Amino acid sequence: MARLADYFLVVGYDLDNRVEGEGQGHILQRFPEKDWEDSPFPQGIELFCQPSGWQLVPERQPASFFVAVLTDINSERHYCACFTFWEGLDGSKVRQAETSEEDEEELAVVQSAQVFAPKSLVLVSHLDYTEVFRNCLGLIYTVHIDGLSVPLETVIGNLLTCFIPIAGGSQISVSPVCSVDTVPQALACDWLLACLQRTITLGAGDRQVIQTPIDDSLPVSGCSVAQLFRQLGIVNVLYLFCAALTEHKILFLSSSYQRLTDACRGLLAIMFPLKYSFTYVPILPGKLLEVLSTPTPFIIGVNSFFRSETQELLDVIIADLDGGTVTIPECVHISLLPEPLLQQTQTVLSMVLDPELEVADHAFPPSSMQPSTLKIQDKEIRAVFLWLFARLFQGYRWCLHIIRIHPEPVIRFHKAAFLGQRSLTEDDFLMKVLDGMAFAGFVSERGPPYRATDLFDDLVANHVGRIRRDEACPHKVLNHVKELAEQLFKNENPYPAVAMHKLARPSENKQNAARNQKPFPSLDEVVVELFIDHAAAKLRTAPPVVKAELKGMVPSGPPLGDIVDRNGNVMANSARRLEVVRNCITYIFENKMLEAKKLMPAVLRALKGRTARVCLTQELNQHVLQNRAVLDDQQFDYIVRMMNCTLQDCSHIDEHGIAAALLPLVTAFCRKLGAGITQFAYSCVQEHMVWATMQFWESMFYSDVQNHIRALYLETEEGEPQNNSEQQGASVNGRKMCALELASEQNRLWPTLGKETQAEHVQKEESTVFSQAIHYANRMSYLLLPLDTSKNRLLRSSGLGDVESVSNSYVTNSIAGSMAESYDTESGFEDAESSDVANSVVRFINRFVDKVCNESGVTNEHLKALHTMIPDIVQMHIETLDAVHRESKRLPPIQKPKLLRPTLLPGEELVMDAMRVHLVPDGREEATGLVGGPPLLPAEGAVFLTTYRLIFKGTPSDPLVGEQEVTRSFPIASLTKEKRISVSVPMDQYVQEGLQLRSCTFQLVKIAFDEEVASDLAEVFRKHMHKLRYPQHVQGTFAFTVGQSGKMVVEHKAKDKNQSLKTLSKNLVRTAKKTIGRQHVTRKKYAPPTWGDNRSSFQSELDEDEISVSEEVEQSSLTLSSTIRSSDRQTMSNVVERACCRDYQRLGLGTLSSSLTRSKNEPFRISTVNRMYTVCRSYPGLLIVPQSIPDTTLQRICRCYRQNRFPVVCWRSSRTKAVLLRSAGLHAKGVVGFFKSPNAPAAVPSQADSTSLEQEKYLQAVISSMPSYSERTGRNTLGGFTSTHMSTSDSSDKLRQPKIGALMKQVMGAKDDAPGTFSRGALGQRAKVISLSQSKASGKARNPPRGKWGSIRGGGRPSAYNPDVGTRLAGRESPQPNGGPTEALFLRQHKAYLYIIGDKAQLKGGKQDSFQQWEVVPIEVCDVRQVKNSFKKLMKACVPSSLNAEPGMSFQRCLEDSDWMALLHRVLQVSVLVVELLDAGSSVMVSLEDGWDVTTQVVSLVQLLSDPYYRTFDGFRLLVEKEWLSFGHRFSHRGAQTLGSQSSGFTPIFLQFLDCVHQIHLQFPMEFEFSQYYLKFLAYHYVSNRFRTFLLDSDYERIELGVLYEEKGERRSAQVCKSVWDYIDRLSKKSPAFYNYMFAPEDDEVLRPYTFVSNLKVWGFYLEETLSEGPSYDWELGGRQERAAEEAADKSDSKSQRRVVWPCYDSLSKAAPDAITKLLHDLQGLEAELGHAAERWKEAWDKVKSAQRAEVKLESKPSFSGSLLMSSNLSHQRRSQGVYLQERGVGSSINLALECEASATSTPVAGRTTTSTLYSQFQSTESENRSFEGILFKKGALLKPWKPRWFVLDKTKHQLRYYESRRDQECKGVIELADVESVTPGTPTMGAPKNIEEKAFFDLKTTKRVYYFCAQDSLNAQLWMDSVQSCLSDA
Repeated sequence: MARLADYFLVVGYDLDNRVEGEGQGHILQRFPEKDWEDSPFPQGIELFCQPSGWQLVPERQPASFFVAVLTDINSERHYCACFTFWEGLDGSKVRQAETSEEDEEELAVVQSAQVFAPKSLVLVSHLDYTEVFRNCLGLIYTVHIDGLSVPLETVIGNLLTCFIPIAGGSQISVSPVCSVDTVPQALACDWLLACLQRTITLGAGDRQVIQTPIDDSLPVSGCSVAQLFRQLGIVNVLYLFCAALTEHKILFLSSSYQRLTDACRGLLAIMFPLKYSFTYVPILPGKLLEVLSTPTPFIIGVNSFFRSETQELLDVIIADLDGGTVTIPECVHISLLPEPLLQQTQTVLSMVLDPELEVADHAFPPSSMQPSTLKIQDKEIRAVFLWLFARLFQGYRWCLHIIRIHPEPVIRFHKAAFLGQRSLTEDDFLMKVLDGMAFAGFVSERGPPYRATDLFDDLVANHVGRIRRDEACPHKVLNHVKELAEQLFKNENPYPAVAMHKLARPSENKQNAARNQKPFPSLDEVVVELFIDHAAAKLRTAPPVVKAELKGMVPSGPPLGDIVDRNGNVMANSARRLEVVRNCITYIFENKMLEAKKLMPAVLRALKGRTARVCLTQELNQHVLQNRAVLDDQQFDYIVRMMNCTLQDCSHIDEHGIAAALLPLVTAFCRKLGAGITQFAYSCVQEHMVWATMQFWESMFYSDVQNHIRALYLETEEGEPQNNSEQQGASVNGRKMCALELASEQNRLWPTLGKETQAEHVQKEESTVFSQAIHYANRMSYLLLPLDTSKNRLLRSSGLGDVESVSNSYVTNSIAGSMAESYDTESGFEDAESSDVANSVVRFINRFVDKVCNESGVTNEHLKALHTMIPDIVQMHIETLDAVHRESKRLPPIQKPKLLRPTLLPGEELVMDAMRVHLVPDGREEATGLVGGPPLLPAEGAVFLTTYRLIFKGTPSDPLVGEQEVTRSFPIASLTKEKRISVSVPMDQYVQEGLQLRSCTFQLVKIAFDEEVASDLAEVFRKHMHKLRYPQHVQGTFAFTVGQSGKMVVEHKAKDKNQSLKTLSKNLVRTAKKTIGRQHVTRKKYAPPTWGDNRSSFQSELDEDEISVSEEVEQSSLTLSSTIRSSDRQTMSNVVERACCRDYQRLGLGTLSSSLTRSKNEPFRISTVNRMYTVCRSYPGLLIVPQSIPDTTLQRICRCYRQNRFPVVCWRSSRTKAVLLRSAGLHAKGVVGFFKSPNAPAAVPSQADSTSLEQEKYLQAVISSMPSYSERTGRNTLGGFTSTHMSTSDSSDKLRQPKIGALMKQVMGAKDDAPGTFSRGALGQRAKVISLSQSKASGKARNPPRGKWGSIRGGGRPSAYNPDVGTRLAGRESPQPNGGPTEALFLRQHKAYLYIIGDKAQLKGGKQDSFQQWEVVPIEVCDVRQVKNSFKKLMKACVPSSLNAEPGMSFQRCLEDSDWMALLHRVLQVSVLVVELLDAGSSVMVSLEDGWDVTTQVVSLVQLLSDPYYRTFDGFRLLVEKEWLSFGHRFSHRGAQTLGSQSSGFTPIFLQFLDCVHQIHLQFPMEFEFSQYYLKFLAYHYVSNRFRTFLLDSDYERIELGVLYEEKGERRSAQVCKSVWDYIDRLSKKSPAFYNYMFAPEDDEVLRPYTFVSNLKVWGFYLEETLSEGPSYDWELGGRQERAAEEAADKSDSKSQRRVVWPCYDSLSKAAPDAITKLLHDLQGLEAELGHAAERWKEAWDKVKSAQRAEVKLESKPSFSGSLLMSSNLSHQRRSQGVYLQERGVGSSINLALECEASATSTPVAGRTTTSTLYSQFQSTESENRSFEGILFKKGALLKPWKPRWFVLDKTKHQLRYYESRRDQECKGVIELADVESVTPGTPTMGAPKNIEEKAFFDLKTTKRVYYFCAQDSLNAQLWMDSVQSCLSDA
């Protein structure tokens, strides 16, 4: 029985008490005044009556009603029903009250004569009957308003004495209702009536029926759930549902208080059977809003009035009921229901809420598809959620552990097993729910096996089968849901037929007569108290009402069974695998070790599957006799290995119970080590996280306790003991019961037992738990104390001391803390390390014991005893382990493979000898066998550190490939990153500490040190490695220390040996002094250049003297020999022999003869201004500068450029005589001065002006050197202008112009630049060619774009004949060497004589004079940092450190993210642009960054593309020596070769260049003499530091250290090569590896590669690996290994010549060499057999080639090999003529040659078909057979237009074929030459192309018809006619 109402209050507005200007409410009266014992009075009710604050209003408002919920300290909820109405007050009183407090704020509101104050009638109850409360309070108000005759005291007294049953539905016998009238006589009959009808009346002529639910455990929801779904929608409510279950903060907003309460009630109702246990406030008063910032979860409702104050809540989910929205903050992640559950729930909910949705598309929808009424719909929705929870929690009772039965059942839930059986361990939602407080409450409430059951219990026990069957069919689910809804509805409305409500409402006129209304009276407290006392007395005398609780055993339902992993594949559990596991274990115990060894890899693979692991534990169990199994060493070893493999895939919570099953086994298997010393398996399987997880130990303990307690009762009942190890899931067949059933039976019998028996049961259970606790303390110490207690790896790595329990219960009274402390203090500081281990283990076990014993009710005495025992247990175990550890060390090492010694280079010495390690697989899959092939990794072996390399050598761990050798090495100088790692290897021994070493030769060595390697040794290894990687000075690198002792060389001793260096430096200083003596000394006018810290001693002398040096010698005599005195010539001869000089002479850029006449005529000279490296430290000693510029000017100009790197010439085109210059970017101060107009008036010529003038002079001198410029000067007349354009010029230029425009556009960015930048708006536009005849029209019609690439600058005149333009027109006078056609009558676009490629960022804001002959092309260069970061990402993409788990991150995606290809594209694009400009006859100056990174890349690539010489061995070497070494690329700095440059990091600028060369090589394979291997070789050795070539940052540094000319002076040792070039020369003589057999260059071919990213390929250098021998770039090693392999092969008598070649293991080039290499090798072998002197391969090759040429000349049909090797037709098909045609009527050019197509598409070269393949089956090799091809216009048949076609004249087939375009595969037509009668010049006919001269037409007459053709010009027409004629005459 329960009171309907606990308290009744009247709360009113407090006029006297205002806080901070806000009104307050206060309780006017309260009944009863004393608190009930069972229900204390809740505080703060007055706040909840007016949640938005107490305020006075000028108008009366309608009465309102809502229910607030208050929760007291005992978590009891009080429902406060508030009925509020408004009473009038006299305005004057209020004003007095206001002013007395001197508060003016609210006066404005209260100015009217009468104001209204709120008053609330409040009813406080434990029960939630909203409607009943509304009716009761409404009645009281009606009695007051209408002035009914019933006294208010009577109504309130009856209300407070009304008792109703809590539950029971229509069970009439247990529903007494208390007195409802004051008249005692009437009492009896009313009582009886109420009992029958469950009716209450308050004695005011009212009557209402209260529907008490049948089962009070089910929540009562009314319509609140349906209402909530209507307000928010399905998805939003599901979000809120999941958020509430996963303990998030939820805030409801609404302007209605009752709706807030209903929404909160609805949310709680759908959470059933879970109960919400956090803060729950459906209506929160405005004054308590700070509660929202509480850190704990909550469900709170707040009026929308306070919306703005909820905005800054960052972690609160806000549901707006009025707007229907749910706002989830970004930082909040809500875990949703697992799929497919979420989808199915949504479907069923939509079927309930919107049944019409399903048939909305039907042609004949059913007539009635209305959703149920709101009340029924409410129950249907709740039924859906009940169904959902039944699915989520099905089988939960099988995972309950009962650990005590008496006196009270203690139940724990085994979360890991539950998740494991459901395969939901990964599911975030379920994990959070099971960890939550609500589920903890669920377990404690529903766990007990003997109790009353409800709808949910029935559902989980009896309907799981149906739920599983129906889950896929929504309609069946809906039927089930409707059945459940019916039960829920019946529970809430047990007798819906009775409708006996009779309630009075206030009459309308009374409600409106506001002014006359009297205030609510003060009630007579005595009368009300009398009622209450009278009722209390009645209750005392009445017989006690006992509700017969129907307790019973709670059924468990069907067991979960094994729900297979959703993605579980059949293979994982195949019977074959289990058979393998069983056989292997049998072999081990039968001692058939060889058989077991063969099966082992398969077993270890099989153990990845769960069933195989279970099978293993079952099999091992059979070999345990009486808890012990003694094995020999090898058996023990195998068993431990299998256990480790099984455990390594277990998660830390052990959801499949594998670790639990192994726990008894690891303490059973053992081996004898010595006298009385036994080693158990547990000492070898400790390295797993599961042992350090408190949760695992708890569930294990509870599981064991349950088994023991079950055995205890079975034993006592039946007198026969049961087997302990029986699992808890035993079925109830016969008398075997599961533990829960047993417990239920015991609970039923408990009340019938006597006191003694009860006490005995309790004592026995407690002792069982206690003994298990001792047992587990031992077990835990076994698995937590490491074998070597001084080396406590497990505990430290997992932070065991800090692991908190992750269970559902909370420890209350712990004694552990104090005990553990006392143990700590006792132990003192004697053996600090081992006590550290012991302490953490003791603390961990103490915490465990504390927790489980408190939960399972162990007595305090026993607990204390345990705490004293634990330190002793641990200490004893440590002593035992020490002995085991000692003995185990004496064991012979377990078949560890013998260490293999690596072969070393001559001069390479070991720094650290072999350290046994495991090479662990990284992210590359090839070696691990994942993509086929044998698993070569992991491998066991040793790591060696030498002065040059770091080498791993060993054998694979997999016995199937155990006889192979694995080598992985890299030069120590290429190490870029070293990182410590901890590794778990599934091998015999467990290895932890490891290193991951990454090298920029694209190698990653991931090693794990073997346990025999002491950790301090590993540290020594790291230190040595660092010392070798970053020596103090470059002389400490291997290239210098080679051949010396293995100690590090830091002192600069090398200098003493080197006499030539001494003489050189002396001579340099002497020359400097003499030169200064000879020179005329002036006080300086400008600051001399500074070089930062690079000053040497003689340089600083010059600086300090503050003298400026100006040569007296006149510039004409400045040849090299005249400036150097004879005494210095010997020194300078070395300089002259440098690469630069040889190249300059080859290019004709300067002469070394002293004949002045000759040198005067040449435009350039070799300047020695930098011979002392005083002008620019990073430039070479000899520089090419314009003849007219004296050295003094150079010294001044250099200051304007960064690092003093002023522009110098580095290459000249032999054809166009355009030159390529390189320099650094300008200093910021120099830019503006540089581009100032020379005509700008300046009052005082400042220093900056003079410098900028000199710069201009310098550039002008460069321009003047160009023949095209010097020939044009003086032709600024009209005649000159026209003649220039009439004259012949290079047709290929014309073809190329539009391409340059497009290139410019790409390079500079496609957007048109803003005016004012140097492009002047036109460089971005596509270049246009404007015809003369149209110039006037175009001039008037639109502004022609300004700029040299657009059109002629009009200068405001309409005429295009602008005399000023003549000098600036592009094109050359000289006729084309191949006799190309002259230019047609139209204007070429204007081009500059000199283009300066500059950095966009640096060139902002200057203006350029329109009369200068140079133009600046601003481009964006890649920053060094970009390259560095890109390279790091590239390395991670090509050599990942671990397999990438993310699905999207494929190799291609990582490669793209690295941006490496985009950077290559940018460099190549700029280079191709420069090539185009040079080829078009303009000079180019590359002036980027400091002039030593991107500048070097671009300049080198330009020369490589433009000059075939650089594509040979000698040329490429010369190019690298000249541009990279002499011009000061900072190899040491960029390669981080020394300690000083360590911080700058590795930046592969040179590697990027080599990659670009590789890309060009791929596109033009026949243009390079060297092979791809040559490039890889350089890429490897430029970072290896094996050679001195790529050390140091400039020639100056090399001279200073004596590296530059040392080869000349000293005898080279035969073994050690100091230059990489000499080494390559030496190897080239022996082997053709560096040679490209396809080398067949075309004369003077300029290469134009495609640069789009889609045309670029990933370089093989980044991806290749040869594990059999390591990198193939140190040839001495390869040779030795091959000899050893051959000897081994000779010994073995294998008949077969075949062998398996594995990718990533074998070297493909050696295993399967190409045909030519193989033939050359066989030839050498045969010669050796015949005893002939072996011929060098090159000579043999040259002989074959020359013989081949002779054959080709003789034969008309060449052989296949000839066509492969010699054909120039296979070479890149950009070698062709094209005809440049003018399109009619449009001022732009059409380019019909291939260039145009190439620029428009990004087809890679490989996809292009050469013209030669268009002939049917055979190819012709020599160009005589394909005598001519090109584009001709051909007139169609009658009335058809002229069309361009690609014609091929084929001498072999005697045909003239034509195609649509050059790349067309299909022939469009054939003219048989046999039918041709004559070829004659023709005349233009109607529709012929315009602007073509008359002589360009010719006719071809055949027997059938006449063909009309038109060539580009007369010359081309003549060529065609001659070619056809010659074919005819040959025939």
